[in-house]
Amino acid sequence: MTEQAAEFDPRDFRRALGSFATGVTIITTRDAEGEPVGLTVNSFNSVSMNPPLVLWSLANEAMSLPAFRDADYWAVHILATDQEDLSTRFAKRGEDKFADLDIEEGRGGIPLLKGCTARFQCRTASSYQGGDHLIFIGEVLDYDHFENPPLVFHGGRYAHATQRAHSKPGEPYLAGSFGEDFLGYLLGRSHFRFFSRIRPHLAEAGLSDEEFYVLSAMTLKPRMSSVDLDKLTSGVLDDCCTQTLDSLIGRGLLKSEEKVADESGYELTPEGRELALKLISVAKAVESQVLAGLGPDEDAVLKSLLNQLLGVLDPEVGSIWHPDENERPG
Repeated sequence: MTEQAAEFDPRDFRRALGSFATGVTIITTRDAEGEPVGLTVNSFNSVSMNPPLVLWSLANEAMSLPAFRDADYWAVHILATDQEDLSTRFAKRGEDKFADLDIEEGRGGIPLLKGCTARFQCRTASSYQGGDHLIFIGEVLDYDHFENPPLVFHGGRYAHATQRAHSKPGEPYLAGSFGEDFLGYLLGRSHFRFFSRIRPHLAEAGLSDEEFYVLSAMTLKPRMSSVDLDKLTSGVLDDCCTQTLDSLIGRGLLKSEEKVADESGYELTPEGRELALKLISVAKAVESQVLAGLGPDEDAVLKSLLNQLLGVLDPEVGSIWHPDENERPG
């Protein structure tokens, strides 16, 4: 007697499957009328090296099923990490997914997308029913690949893929002391080394680190309320915030506004705005030099993780980046 599988809760089963990190692909072909067809798929997998075979599956109720079922050729595009918007576009129903896209043509006229990590042009070798999906097996006729890092999907969300460091962190000689992988050490040393490249430019402008922090933060909004400024400086400039503000006001780089709706605020003067933009340009140049030493797109991974970390350590700061409706440019 054949053992029957237990009945699963569909949503919980989907979450369990989501524990497996996958790449994200877009599969394209042309329908019987020659119109381009495409959709986002993460069921792609390799089958064989010799002959070169790959597979993917498509839900039986998918609108594009007839086009792929009858197609002789189709292409698999492994998306790069900066193609999240493209993935979202091809995951939607009922819109012209190829509108305004610069595409190439492959075997049988199939549309080929640009900017991907890899592309495989395939001829349908076979297809067979697998539960509520039709499984396609394709023979790879042509392929190309690039150095772009891949887009990753895990736990129902897009994610970044990055390479791990080869070396193992050193061990401290005192038991219980922090090592090279201690977060405080990594963040602290990185901060000091990064700002050591900016500090000569601050010295030339006669600014301290604290003054540069406030001056650059003031570029976030046309007018910074005292409440928002408190959020920005809390835990960073607690002991010297007033002194820093007075110094910038005294130098004519910052001005204090009268209360608006019972709330005081601050605004950069034209001189302060000019100096802030000049120093931020210098800082961005330093940032570009530093990030160039990382692998492809690892700068995006680093910034994403640091943003998440900041959200954990300082949940209030996120609200500062969302100006009121009346402050947004039209």
